[in-house]
Amino acid sequence: MRRRALIAKIAGATVWPLAARAQQAVPTIGFLHQGAQAPTRLMGSFRRGLSETGLVEGRNYMIENRSAEGRYDRLPAFAAELVAKHVAVIAADFLPAALAAKAASQSIPVVFLSGSDPIGSGLVTSLSRPTGNVTGIAFMFTLLGGKNLQLLHEAVPKATVIGVLVNTSNPNAKPQLANLQAAGKALGQEVVAFGAATDREIDSAYAKLVAHPVGALIVTADGFLIGRQDQLVSLAVRYSMPTMYPLSQYVGAGGLMSYGANLSEAFQQTGVYVGRIMNGIKPSDLPVLQSSKFELAVNLKTATALGLEIPATILSVADEVIE
Repeated sequence: MRRRALIAKIAGATVWPLAARAQQAVPTIGFLHQGAQAPTRLMGSFRRGLSETGLVEGRNYMIENRSAEGRYDRLPAFAAELVAKHVAVIAADFLPAALAAKAASQSIPVVFLSGSDPIGSGLVTSLSRPTGNVTGIAFMFTLLGGKNLQLLHEAVPKATVIGVLVNTSNPNAKPQLANLQAAGKALGQEVVAFGAATDREIDSAYAKLVAHPVGALIVTADGFLIGRQDQLVSLAVRYSMPTMYPLSQYVGAGGLMSYGANLSEAFQQTGVYVGRIMNGIKPSDLPVLQSSKFELAVNLKTATALGLEIPATILSVADEVIE
């Protein structure tokens, strides 16, 4: 018995380090989030993309998340942490996170999701054949201003002054605002910007836009603002402010309307790109993909509460209508 116990003890001491080393050998995907960690639904889409390339979580990869919670000054340190952990690939949502990941390493592949122009923002120099270690998915939120204003004008035709809520610390703020102001000029609407980079500034911005007065509001795409979804929807209800949002999740939470990219599709494609890189493809061999699918969502219950009748022209093309 003593001999068997000794053999078992020796075997256990041998197997445990081997198991530990095997676990450590599983490649790690670093995921850098500019806001809160992406919702389970979107991370599920990311994992589905990875599975399309034959990768299985726990066997072929692990995911290490870092979330800046809208404090973009924290992103460089988080990116450096992932680099220090020798991750195989860094996935980054959205532009601030992607820029931090790119700055942190010129060798670790970076796959971004970005709502901005990838060339204009400095992520890549070419869409068809990006050089270096960066590629990704671009869904061009910054170029949707005209469509957002047009839809909002149809829903709230009496609104001639349109407020725009932007996070002034986001490098996307300027191009988004410029695009909206150009579109507003073409429609004969005055577009007024209201900046907010903290919870307190959000409350202050809504008080200011009501006092201005603003007839309707557009919330721009931003990780910090997305993380404050419930606060934004609640303030819109409190001030009876017709609002257009960048993502359908706002509408599901009680917002009036949204028009923007299908994020589930974008996250899934990001997973495919990360998987292909982990299978040996170079980032420079993967062209930057541009989203071709955009979705319109409308909340009729919110419209009724605001005293609005959404035109049939909008409802007939909406991808989602909440009654």
